Amino acid sequence: MRHWVIAHAVDDFYQGLIPAALPFFVLERGYSYVAASGLALAAALGSSLPQPLLGVLVDRRSVLWLAPAGLLVAGAGAGLAGLAPAYPVVWLLILISGIGIAAFHPAAGRDARRAAGDSTVAMSFFAAGGSVGFFLAPALATPLLSTLGVGATALFVPPAVLTAFVLWRHQLRRTAHTATAVTAGGRDRWGPFLILTVVAVIRSMLFLGMNTFIALYWIGHLGSSGLMGGLALTAFLVGGVVGTISGGRIADRIGMRATIRLGGVVAVPALVALRLCEDPRPAVVLVALAGVAANIPFAVLVKLGQDYLPARPGTAAGVTLGIAVSAGGLFMPLLGRLADQHGPQAVLTTLCVVPAAAAALAFLLPPPGRAG
Repeated sequence: MRHWVIAHAVDDFYQGLIPAALPFFVLERGYSYVAASGLALAAALGSSLPQPLLGVLVDRRSVLWLAPAGLLVAGAGAGLAGLAPAYPVVWLLILISGIGIAAFHPAAGRDARRAAGDSTVAMSFFAAGGSVGFFLAPALATPLLSTLGVGATALFVPPAVLTAFVLWRHQLRRTAHTATAVTAGGRDRWGPFLILTVVAVIRSMLFLGMNTFIALYWIGHLGSSGLMGGLALTAFLVGGVVGTISGGRIADRIGMRATIRLGGVVAVPALVALRLCEDPRPAVVLVALAGVAANIPFAVLVKLGQDYLPARPGTAAGVTLGIAVSAGGLFMPLLGRLADQHGPQAVLTTLCVVPAAAAALAFLLPPPGRAG
């Protein structure tokens, strides 16, 4: 699994680089909250729209080159966006980066599931790789962007090139052992999978909303510096890594559906406590706890989706890791307008109630084909 965990971390680093860079686009180039949210929308569109076709392609062909190529495009687009002088070019480069992410996730999710077998814990490590990438983005980018400006995003292009090359070599070594057909059998259950997708979209709205606005909340409402805002975002994402790994272990004990419900239930009080705290220093601890709670269901959603669609693991991974995660970005312009009119604190207040909807829908999920 180590190749897929590392590759997922590098790929999702570029997904995390966009929200980490948004405060610097606002501060350095004078973008409004709506304009900044439009960049999050570009990433969401790029990583959402191609997913259905790519999922079908992955389930019918081996396409071992797709994950490395997608990772390379994701890094190049996100890295070069900070150098673009005009907003439309920035938007286009972020869109292209999203398309690269869309190419990576179905193929990577299919092959990681084959390596993980039926272990929720193993898939939680794969999912946590993406969370680590999100975490590393603000941790590494914030100091550089604070010092060198938003153009410093270009410094993060080389890791994509190196990792894509290593992953391509790994895929070539596996060619003789990889079948083009899916090895799992069973009947696809589209009804439960649709409910699961809606739950994943709601979780994504919460996660991307926090990613996009938590640093802006620290700066605009709590009166902190951009560096402190980056620290808050980093704390949220560190909590996300802990929550993702913990979710896999919890699911092996109490079941996947119960874990999804648990994540939704505990996220509400965690977010409310964060919103009520007006001191930015203890609020960093609270935002980390909110990150844990929000990410408990993440890996479970991926594995349960593949259990609902056993004959289409690429499609299932593309939706739960790709469309559903990115679709949350479609709500970012609405949240951006809310922030422009009432401040980023209004966004956080709205996000406090979002996990309750995911928890309620999770009660409609039936057991998968095998014990879950």
